[in-house]
Amino acid sequence: MEFRLKEGMRLGVATAATQIEGGDVNSNWNDWYRQGRIKDGTDPAADNDHWEKWEEDVAVMAQMGLQVYRLGIEWARIVPEPGKVDEEAIACYRREILALKERNIAPLLTIHHFTNPMWFENMGGFTKRENLHHYLELVELTADCFGDLVSDYITINEPNVYATNSFMFGMWPPGRTSLSDTIRVMENMAYCHIKAYEILHSKRKAMGYTDTKVGVANHLRVFAPKNEKNICHRISAKLTEYLFQGALLKAMSLGKFPFPLRNFGHLPQGESSDFNGVNYYSRSTVSGIGDGVRENSPRNDLNWEIYPAGITECAAKLQKILPRPLWITENGTCDNDDRFRSRYIYEHLKQVCQSDLPFERYYHWCFCDNFEWIEGNSARFGLVSVDPVTRRRTVKNSGNFYAQIIARGGVDKELYDTFVSKQEYEIR
Repeated sequence: MEFRLKEGMRLGVATAATQIEGGDVNSNWNDWYRQGRIKDGTDPAADNDHWEKWEEDVAVMAQMGLQVYRLGIEWARIVPEPGKVDEEAIACYRREILALKERNIAPLLTIHHFTNPMWFENMGGFTKRENLHHYLELVELTADCFGDLVSDYITINEPNVYATNSFMFGMWPPGRTSLSDTIRVMENMAYCHIKAYEILHSKRKAMGYTDTKVGVANHLRVFAPKNEKNICHRISAKLTEYLFQGALLKAMSLGKFPFPLRNFGHLPQGESSDFNGVNYYSRSTVSGIGDGVRENSPRNDLNWEIYPAGITECAAKLQKILPRPLWITENGTCDNDDRFRSRYIYEHLKQVCQSDLPFERYYHWCFCDNFEWIEGNSARFGLVSVDPVTRRRTVKNSGNFYAQIIARGGVDKELYDTFVSKQEYEIR
């Protein structure tokens, strides 16, 4: 029942710029909304107004005792046209980062989190090698503008999810269904990460800093055979895992490009991560190539299986590829009424803290209810609710639980009895 946080472990929250900032910045997701492609019809431009209310949000984070915060920059906001930089947008991000540091909340800065400026999208985005210099110029700009304030960076968030949802299944912009484009985007993003790793280290070293940490927020899933005794199911699970995450992990971590990926840039092999970032949410049950959900399993409000043991199972596999300090860069659940989120946090954090693996940080996804990509605002992952009319922030029961875990350095019997004991998952 009780557990203590690992010594030196720091807890915080994660967000993405497009999901909380609001405003029509002419990105691919603003365009996706205009095409009528968001399930509940909500508009990312009308979202939580973090761009205007960041001071209030930072104050709430400080009130909760958060120690680390993963935030993103909006590419379309700071580079509205090729070669044009919005200096005021840069200045606003700097003010927010300074406010975080003044409250002893360490920033982790994400450079790409699913969203492209429409000018980049219209030229083919990450499908074309000749476009990649635009992303690398963004990385250089990030280092130049924030390198004196930020030591920790995520170059790309969930490249496998971006590639498959956008170019294989057509669910996300630009809505393509091309296997060749999917593979090409994975290759190009691996190339971009490796070059970004070099740029960030080189730029900050020239500034006199030696504490730079760069990595990827890797979306990792457990792929389990539907029937363990069925050899076809076991093979399908291993193959799906390899194609969705295994091959790309080796490319981005080690510069090794196993089939079907190609090292078109002739990059030398070498380690290109200072930490292992893990985004973990669920387990997939497999009987063929693809996803499934185990029958009679605990589910969240998006019908994802809740499988706490998977967080350490996935981290262990990543450690075998490249041993590094482990940062849980996202972990959370869709719970629209905050009925079971405290139990979810408790069970996943307990797995992390009782593991022998070198976990250093845990970022809950997410800080506040926000625009959840194609689901819109109907899927709620936040520790803080946002009134849709007044934009008033209110810390949820689960948020108070999380704040108490930080304050007490773990979960004791009183916390468990108060926040967890009466919560149950829906089994279906």
